[in-house]
Amino acid sequence: MRKIHFDTKSILILPFFALFGLGDCSKGSNNTGGGGTNPPPANNDMDCWMTKADQSVLLQKQSQTLSFTTIPNSNNIITVDDVTSYQTVDGFGFTFTGGSAFLLNHMDAASRASLLNELFGNTGNSIGISYLRISIGASDLNSSVFTYDDMPAGQTDPNMTNFNLSLDTVDMVPVLKQILTINPNIKILGSPWTAPVWMKDNGSSVGGSLQPANYAAYAKYFVKYVQAMAAKGIAIDAITVQNEPQNPGNNPSMVMTAAQQADFIKNNLGPAFQAASIRTKIILWDHNCDNPTYPITVLNDATARPFIDGSAFHLYAGDISALSTVHNAYPDKQLYFTEQWTGSTGSFDGDLNWHTKNVIIGSMRNWSRNALEWNLCSDPFYGPHTAGGCTQCKGAVTINASAYSRNVSYYIIAQASRFVPAGSVRIASNLATNLPNVAFKTPTGKKVLIVLNENSSTENFNISDKGKWVSTSLPGGAVATFIW
Repeated sequence: MRKIHFDTKSILILPFFALFGLGDCSKGSNNTGGGGTNPPPANNDMDCWMTKADQSVLLQKQSQTLSFTTIPNSNNIITVDDVTSYQTVDGFGFTFTGGSAFLLNHMDAASRASLLNELFGNTGNSIGISYLRISIGASDLNSSVFTYDDMPAGQTDPNMTNFNLSLDTVDMVPVLKQILTINPNIKILGSPWTAPVWMKDNGSSVGGSLQPANYAAYAKYFVKYVQAMAAKGIAIDAITVQNEPQNPGNNPSMVMTAAQQADFIKNNLGPAFQAASIRTKIILWDHNCDNPTYPITVLNDATARPFIDGSAFHLYAGDISALSTVHNAYPDKQLYFTEQWTGSTGSFDGDLNWHTKNVIIGSMRNWSRNALEWNLCSDPFYGPHTAGGCTQCKGAVTINASAYSRNVSYYIIAQASRFVPAGSVRIASNLATNLPNVAFKTPTGKKVLIVLNENSSTENFNISDKGKWVSTSLPGGAVATFIW
C-alpha cells in the first residue's frame, strides 16, 4: 500500500445510532399554490440515503418526498437509461486480512455476531457486503509472516507433502465460516503476498522472485489451497497470481514480471487447475493503474490467455481509466478493483470524496465487477501488522476488545453494498457537472443511482428516467444513493 495524494486530518467516529435517523435530501417544490387550497399529497417515488462530509449524516434514509414530475426547471440533469447496460456486478466489500479475523475472533460471541450480521446480512440495519478478498498465507496485516508450506532452512517440499492451512485455521477459517452462515453466496478472492521462501531466489519473505524451477511446485500450492479451503466449506471464487507484483518492499512481498506471470499461468497454474478440475478464476496483475501494459502483455500471450479470467487493479498510482484501457484491448476479459486503503492521517471528507469518485464510481464506470477497500478491521493502533507491514492502515471498523466503531471506508462501501447486490447490472447515466455518478439495475428490477457532489456548495439537479424527473439536491461533499 502507498499513501494517497491529498492532505488529510484525523476523523471523528460517531455512534451507530446516528446511522439510521432521518436527515435531509431536498427536492424542488411542484406546488402551484393559489386559492388557499392544499394540493393532494405527492407520492414518494424514490428513496434517498445520504452520507455528509461533515459526518452529521451517516448512511441515513432521508425523510423528504421525492416525486417524478414533468414540470420543467433549469437544474443539472442526470439521465438514467436502462436500455444501455454494461458489466454485471459481483459485489462490494473489503480485503479481510488475518488481522481482521484475529480481532473479530477475539470479540465476545454476542458482539461478534452483531457486527458480522451488520456487515454481511441483507436485512434490517445490515450493509450487505457481498465480496471479500483474503490473503493466501499472511499479508502485511497479519501479526506475523507465514505461508502454508514453510520449511526449515535448506529444505524444500516440491510435492507439497507439508502443505497445511497453518495459522489461518486459528482465526481466518472460523470467522469465514461464521460469515458464510450469514451470506452463503459471498464471493471470496484469494491473493498471495509471497510464495514460501524456499521457492524464491532470495530466501526472504521480502521481495525476491519465484525461481522457475519451483513454478510447478507453486502451482501445486495453489491447487492445495483451493482444495483445502473447499474441505473447510469455503469456496474460493477466484485467485490473483500475486499481490502487487512490482512492489518488492512490503513484508511479505514478491516480484513477478509480466513475462514470468504469463509463463507461470500458461505452463503451470492454468494446466494444474485444469487437471484438478478446479474452476476457480485466475486473475492477473493485482497492482496499480499506472501500468496497464502489464496485464495487456500477459493477455497478449495466446497460450496463457484462455486460462485467464481477467485483471485486477489498485489505485495508489495512475488513473482509474486504465481499467477501460485493458477492457478495450480485451473486452472479453473481466476487470476487478481489489484494494485501496484509508490511512490513519486521512480526513473523513477527503477520503469520502476521493474514494467514492474513484473506487466506487470510477471503477464501476470503467468496467470493474467489484470494488473493494483495504481493509475490514483494525485495532485502535492500526494493527495487527507484520514487522515492516503497514503501520497506518485504518480498517472500516475499529475493534477495541469487544467494542467497535465505524470509519470512513465503512460508509464508502455501504453507500453501494447496501443497495447494489451481486447480480446487479451497471446501466447508463450521463456525467453531470460536479456530480460524478453511476447507475445500476438490481436483480429485482430496482434502479439505483450513486451520486457524489464533489463541489463545496450545494448542487441542485434532476434525476431523469423515461421522460420524467425528480428534482433534488446534495450538500457540498455529500454522497447519496437513490433507489426507485
